[in-house]
Amino acid sequence: MNGSRTTIAASARNALSRGRAICILVGAGVALATTLSPAAAATNPTCSSSCITEFAVPTPVVYNGPFGIAKGLGDDMWFGDQDTIGRVARDGSITQYTVPSPGAGVGWVTRGTNGGMWFVERFTNKLGRVDNLGNVTEFSLPTANSVPQGIVMDDNGIVWFAEQAGNRIGRLDPVANTVVEYTVPTPHAGPQGLALGPDGALWFTERNAAQIGRMDQAGGFTEYPLLAGASPQRITVGPDGALWFTELATSVVGRVTTAGALTEFPLAGGSRPVGIASADGALWVAEFGSDKIARVTVDGAVSDEFDVPSPAATPFQIAAGSNRALWFTESFQGAGGNKVARLDPYAP
Repeated sequence: MNGSRTTIAASARNALSRGRAICILVGAGVALATTLSPAAAATNPTCSSSCITEFAVPTPVVYNGPFGIAKGLGDDMWFGDQDTIGRVARDGSITQYTVPSPGAGVGWVTRGTNGGMWFVERFTNKLGRVDNLGNVTEFSLPTANSVPQGIVMDDNGIVWFAEQAGNRIGRLDPVANTVVEYTVPTPHAGPQGLALGPDGALWFTERNAAQIGRMDQAGGFTEYPLLAGASPQRITVGPDGALWFTELATSVVGRVTTAGALTEFPLAGGSRPVGIASADGALWVAEFGSDKIARVTVDGAVSDEFDVPSPAATPFQIAAGSNRALWFTESFQGAGGNKVARLDPYAP
């Protein structure tokens, strides 16, 4: 069933607009602002210059570009790019494997079992799996034009995914090759980012409805409202066990506990955050609008920012790699994009 929907109190809205962190407890039709306790700080980055290395993607942009990214075996990172699933080594060498379906629009990527990686094909309505040798297997989805987006695998080998246009959360059993879909309560919510929470539930962003959704594995839903027009994007489990997410339109990083306590932290105007990843006791955010990678502490403060070397790079999605590196994609939407990049925040 739907969770309680409530409007953020006027005083809380004003606090947010003044750049103060506010905590909204959602439930029983009330919204209460509370003060957060400071969290222990993680080790601060040490790199002061030349912290980011960019690697040009060899596939020229036709209709898309580098999208999702996730860690594979060893130092390898995998990323989705147009009709390919790509692998980049720590030294920046890139290998791309063409998927069988033309016009796939390979997007989000997640690690699977036995060294394999799972990914979505947004435009051909499929999920894909690639093994470490580059062999691709595709799985068709039952709902036409569903536009699969966020994807995760649980400890039982079940693949969960969000259907942005289908307005569903899907469950694929790759052994039985069966798909079960669960309809999000809010019509046209546009589920996009997806994470498996520490409570065993699927947490997701509702891009069109400006909400955070939670679905237990039996298909029960709860939804938590954000500021109108927030356009929530990506979501991840933070080092504190809460779910952290980005709000593109409002330049906000948000936090929601598994009990439903919601906090929103404003970033600098125009940052337009998209990607978010957890590493080294902090959150790392790709600021699409300001061409920066930001480190956000678990009390919501931006402790460090790193400028992307290319102008108009439009950093998009981000993931933790090996050796304490962060890897991110640079979107095709910017003139300096069509790259993958490595941030080494703890380099000398």
